[in-house]
Amino acid sequence: MSLEKLFADRKPAIVKRWFELTIETYPKEAAPFLKNKKGRFANPIGYIFSQELESLIDGIFQEVHLESLKSSLENIIRIRAVQEFSPSQAIAFVFLLKQALREEMDQEIQEGRFGRELLELESRIDELALLSFNIFMKYREKIYELKANELKKQTFRLLERAKLVGGDPPDVKTDP
Repeated sequence: MSLEKLFADRKPAIVKRWFELTIETYPKEAAPFLKNKKGRFANPIGYIFSQELESLIDGIFQEVHLESLKSSLENIIRIRAVQEFSPSQAIAFVFLLKQALREEMDQEIQEGRFGRELLELESRIDELALLSFNIFMKYREKIYELKANELKKQTFRLLERAKLVGGDPPDVKTDP
Protein backbone atom coordinates (compact mmCIF):
# COMPACT_ATOMS: atom_id res chain seq x y z
CA MET A 1 0.00 0.00 0.00
CA SER A 2 1.31 3.45 -0.91
CA LEU A 3 1.28 6.48 1.34
CA GLU A 4 -1.27 8.11 -0.99
CA LYS A 5 -3.64 5.16 -0.63
CA LEU A 6 -3.18 5.09 3.12
CA PHE A 7 -3.84 8.83 3.26
CA ALA A 8 -6.99 8.47 1.16
CA ASP A 9 -8.26 5.84 3.59
CA ARG A 10 -7.43 7.87 6.68
CA LYS A 11 -8.00 11.42 5.40
CA PRO A 12 -11.21 12.09 7.38
CA ALA A 13 -9.57 11.01 10.64
CA ILE A 14 -6.40 13.03 9.92
CA VAL A 15 -8.36 16.18 9.05
CA LYS A 16 -10.57 15.76 12.12
CA ARG A 17 -7.56 15.30 14.40
CA TRP A 18 -5.73 18.28 12.87
CA PHE A 19 -8.84 20.40 13.39
CA GLU A 20 -9.11 19.27 17.03
CA LEU A 21 -5.43 19.98 17.70
CA THR A 22 -5.76 23.43 16.13
CA ILE A 23 -8.83 24.27 18.21
CA GLU A 24 -6.96 23.15 21.34
CA THR A 25 -4.58 26.10 20.81
CA TYR A 26 -7.46 28.37 21.89
CA PRO A 27 -8.50 29.02 25.49
CA LYS A 28 -10.58 26.26 27.07
CA GLU A 29 -13.66 28.49 27.18
CA ALA A 30 -13.59 29.05 23.40
CA ALA A 31 -12.71 25.53 22.27
CA PRO A 32 -16.20 23.95 22.67
CA PHE A 33 -17.77 26.71 20.59
CA LEU A 34 -15.09 26.53 17.90
CA LYS A 35 -15.37 22.75 17.62
CA ASN A 36 -18.97 23.20 16.55
CA LYS A 37 -18.33 23.66 12.83
CA LYS A 38 -21.97 23.34 11.80
CA GLY A 39 -22.56 26.64 10.12
CA ARG A 40 -20.75 29.28 8.20
CA PHE A 41 -22.67 32.03 9.98
CA ALA A 42 -23.21 30.43 13.39
CA ASN A 43 -19.50 29.65 13.81
CA PRO A 44 -17.45 31.31 11.07
CA ILE A 45 -14.06 30.55 12.63
CA GLY A 46 -14.77 26.84 13.12
CA TYR A 47 -16.25 26.65 9.64
CA ILE A 48 -13.29 28.38 7.98
CA PHE A 49 -10.80 26.21 9.87
CA SER A 50 -12.55 22.97 8.94
CA GLN A 51 -12.77 23.94 5.26
CA GLU A 52 -9.28 25.36 4.88
CA LEU A 53 -7.45 22.67 6.85
CA GLU A 54 -8.95 20.09 4.52
CA SER A 55 -7.87 22.13 1.48
CA LEU A 56 -4.35 22.44 2.87
CA ILE A 57 -4.00 18.74 3.56
CA ASP A 58 -5.26 17.89 0.07
CA GLY A 59 -2.72 20.26 -1.46
CA ILE A 60 0.14 18.89 0.61
CA PHE A 61 -0.61 15.30 -0.35
CA GLN A 62 -1.25 16.13 -4.01
CA GLU A 63 2.11 17.91 -4.01
CA VAL A 64 0.69 21.09 -5.52
CA HIS A 65 2.92 24.15 -5.55
CA LEU A 66 2.72 25.62 -2.06
CA GLU A 67 1.97 29.11 -3.39
CA SER A 68 -1.36 27.73 -4.62
CA LEU A 69 -2.25 27.00 -0.99
CA LYS A 70 -1.67 30.61 -0.01
CA SER A 71 -5.33 31.64 -0.02
CA SER A 72 -6.28 28.80 2.34
CA LEU A 73 -3.43 29.74 4.65
CA GLU A 74 -4.41 33.41 4.50
CA ASN A 75 -7.98 32.62 5.50
CA ILE A 76 -6.75 30.91 8.67
CA ILE A 77 -3.86 33.23 9.47
CA ARG A 78 -5.93 36.37 8.96
CA ILE A 79 -8.04 35.19 11.89
CA ARG A 80 -5.08 34.23 14.05
CA ALA A 81 -3.21 37.49 13.31
CA VAL A 82 -5.89 39.60 14.99
CA GLN A 83 -6.05 37.36 18.04
CA GLU A 84 -3.74 37.35 21.05
CA PHE A 85 -1.25 34.88 19.56
CA SER A 86 2.50 35.27 19.35
CA PRO A 87 3.91 34.55 15.88
CA SER A 88 4.98 31.05 16.93
CA GLN A 89 1.56 30.30 18.44
CA ALA A 90 -0.24 31.64 15.39
CA ILE A 91 1.49 29.31 12.94
CA ALA A 92 1.85 26.33 15.28
CA PHE A 93 -1.27 24.81 13.73
CA VAL A 94 0.80 23.92 10.63
CA PHE A 95 3.16 21.79 12.70
CA LEU A 96 0.20 20.13 14.41
CA LEU A 97 -0.46 18.38 11.11
CA LYS A 98 2.67 16.30 11.78
CA GLN A 99 1.25 15.24 15.12
CA ALA A 100 -2.12 14.36 13.56
CA LEU A 101 -0.38 12.27 10.88
CA ARG A 102 1.76 10.45 13.45
CA GLU A 103 -1.24 9.68 15.62
CA GLU A 104 -3.37 8.40 12.77
CA MET A 105 -0.64 6.44 10.98
CA ASP A 106 1.32 5.28 14.02
CA GLN A 107 1.36 1.59 13.18
CA GLU A 108 2.62 2.13 9.63
CA ILE A 109 5.27 4.54 10.86
CA GLN A 110 6.41 2.05 13.51
CA GLU A 111 6.74 -0.61 10.84
CA GLY A 112 8.89 1.79 8.80
CA ARG A 113 6.85 1.42 5.62
CA PHE A 114 6.96 5.00 4.41
CA GLY A 115 10.21 6.42 5.73
CA ARG A 116 11.30 8.43 2.72
CA GLU A 117 7.80 9.50 1.73
CA LEU A 118 7.08 10.70 5.26
CA LEU A 119 10.30 12.72 5.35
CA GLU A 120 9.33 14.41 2.08
CA LEU A 121 5.85 15.06 3.43
CA GLU A 122 7.21 16.59 6.62
CA SER A 123 9.54 18.79 4.56
CA ARG A 124 6.52 20.11 2.66
CA ILE A 125 4.80 20.83 5.97
CA ASP A 126 7.88 22.75 7.13
CA GLU A 127 7.83 24.79 3.92
CA LEU A 128 4.14 25.50 4.51
CA ALA A 129 5.02 26.77 8.00
CA LEU A 130 7.59 29.17 6.55
CA LEU A 131 5.03 30.49 4.09
CA SER A 132 2.57 30.82 6.99
CA PHE A 133 5.04 32.92 8.95
CA ASN A 134 5.45 35.33 6.02
CA ILE A 135 1.68 35.64 5.70
CA PHE A 136 1.28 36.18 9.43
CA MET A 137 3.87 38.95 9.46
CA LYS A 138 2.19 40.67 6.51
CA TYR A 139 -1.11 40.78 8.38
CA ARG A 140 0.46 41.85 11.66
CA GLU A 141 2.27 44.71 9.89
CA LYS A 142 -1.03 45.78 8.38
CA ILE A 143 -2.68 45.77 11.81
CA TYR A 144 0.11 47.89 13.31
CA GLU A 145 -0.09 50.28 10.37
CA LEU A 146 -3.84 50.68 10.87
CA LYS A 147 -3.38 51.29 14.59
CA ALA A 148 -0.67 53.89 13.98
CA ASN A 149 -2.81 55.69 11.41
CA GLU A 150 -5.78 55.73 13.78
CA LEU A 151 -3.61 57.11 16.55
CA LYS A 152 -2.39 59.90 14.24
CA LYS A 153 -5.98 60.78 13.35
CA GLN A 154 -7.09 60.81 16.99
CA THR A 155 -4.14 62.95 18.03
CA PHE A 156 -4.83 65.45 15.26
CA ARG A 157 -8.53 65.66 16.22
CA LEU A 158 -7.62 66.32 19.86
CA LEU A 159 -5.15 69.03 18.88
CA GLU A 160 -7.72 70.51 16.51
CA ARG A 161 -10.39 70.64 19.26
CA ALA A 162 -7.91 72.34 21.54
CA LYS A 163 -7.36 74.83 18.72
CA LEU A 164 -3.65 74.10 18.71
CA VAL A 165 -3.58 73.14 15.03
CA GLY A 166 -5.64 73.86 11.97
CA GLY A 167 -5.79 72.71 8.39
CA ASP A 168 -5.60 69.27 6.96
CA PRO A 169 -4.86 66.20 9.08
CA PRO A 170 -1.44 64.58 8.76
CA ASP A 171 -0.83 62.37 5.75
CA VAL A 172 -2.34 59.06 6.73
CA LYS A 173 -2.59 56.00 4.54
CA THR A 174 -6.13 54.68 4.29
CA ASP A 175 -7.52 51.68 2.53
CA PRO A 176 -10.25 52.33 -0.01
